[in-house]
Amino acid sequence: MLNMDKKLLKRQEEGKIIKAGIVGAGQMGRGMVTQMVLMNGIMPAIVSDIKIENAVHAFKYAGVTDDDIVIAKTLADANAAMEAGKYVACEDADFVSRANLVECAIDATGVPDVGAKVATDAMKNKKHVVMLNVETDVVIGPYLKKMAEKEGVIYTGSAGDEPGAVMELYSFAKAMGMNVEVMGKGKNNKIDYGCNPDTVLEEATRRKMSPKMLCAFKDGTKTMVEMTAMSNYTGLVPDVIGGHGPKTSPGTEGVKELNDILKLKKDGGILNKHGVVEYVNGIAPGVFVTVSTPNEEIAYQMSYHSMGPGPLWTLYRPFHLCNLETPLSVAKAVIDGEVTCVPIDGLVSECITRAKINLKAGQTIDGIGGYTTYGSIAEAKESDEKGYVPYGLVTNKAVMKRDVKKGQLLTYDDIELDKSTLVYKLRKEQDAMYGKNVL
Repeated sequence: MLNMDKKLLKRQEEGKIIKAGIVGAGQMGRGMVTQMVLMNGIMPAIVSDIKIENAVHAFKYAGVTDDDIVIAKTLADANAAMEAGKYVACEDADFVSRANLVECAIDATGVPDVGAKVATDAMKNKKHVVMLNVETDVVIGPYLKKMAEKEGVIYTGSAGDEPGAVMELYSFAKAMGMNVEVMGKGKNNKIDYGCNPDTVLEEATRRKMSPKMLCAFKDGTKTMVEMTAMSNYTGLVPDVIGGHGPKTSPGTEGVKELNDILKLKKDGGILNKHGVVEYVNGIAPGVFVTVSTPNEEIAYQMSYHSMGPGPLWTLYRPFHLCNLETPLSVAKAVIDGEVTCVPIDGLVSECITRAKINLKAGQTIDGIGGYTTYGSIAEAKESDEKGYVPYGLVTNKAVMKRDVKKGQLLTYDDIELDKSTLVYKLRKEQDAMYGKNVL
């Protein structure tokens, strides 16, 4: 994002303000709106949420006055208000995808089916799409990438979210000629595979979070989704299903420990192979890449620069500001015509479904952040061969076909999915693009 400050200031001075539309005004959307209002050259022109008060409050948190907020009931109202320079709040996400002046739509809902609709509708209307909803991206990202190319717009993941943040380190290392052996993130919530929205309710309320979102963090699903995205952006794969999740000391000491922990097993580390994605308990909330070099002079220079004795060195970014950085991806798409992060081509890894509790035949189950299942990561090839169910396809209308034990990975033989969802239909089209006949 070098020089983006200057580019945005130039847009501000020229009066060419980038008008963004945001779907979802929960914790992620609310912070994004506030951040964007403070920036030069860009504005959250329209915000949609199923609870209109969330959209209105998002503007108010940012200091926008009542006189400058318009609640739009129709698309015509939204267009008129935007043309008058007002901030628009609405319930209908279609307004974001269809409003005349919106240049880029952002989905911040975390719901795969909503993300699928927002992205496809926006791109059909020739708008760029920034997907903060990684849950959608790991299911149909390749489809959305190809659609963007067809429509002549940008489809991209978001800066600040862990996959986008770590891509900065990955690109830096690759540009420097380094070999990226491991790419990953710190985990800042102790994993509790059995948690549910009820058990986390008190903490979620205190932290002004959705209980389902906090549950998805605590049961590890968000980490698995993020690692899946990293894999699909780079071609790196999980070493084992679900990853190892080693523990380190906190902070800088933990980063140094990774140089030894992430060696191959034959060299005293934990990994069966390199070229992998992984998560770590202890260095949160940052992201990292662990690199190597075959060149003795560069190895000496790395040691000289206090990176450690080698043969592995870890580059670490000690923060990711998630939704607060998302506007930078909007600017990058609109001004530079470039993506922040996007699947390379097809799925390299899959976020698959695991039973959180014992499940019974005929039981209706739920998905992300719920009571009955959580996500894990596997190579897409293995997932296809064994028929594991992509987690983003599991909705609260999915029904078990047979009994499954707690901790078991779910296959298509175990579960009847809701085939009416848009994300299911697009996933089926995506599979056909790549010669698969899975669904």
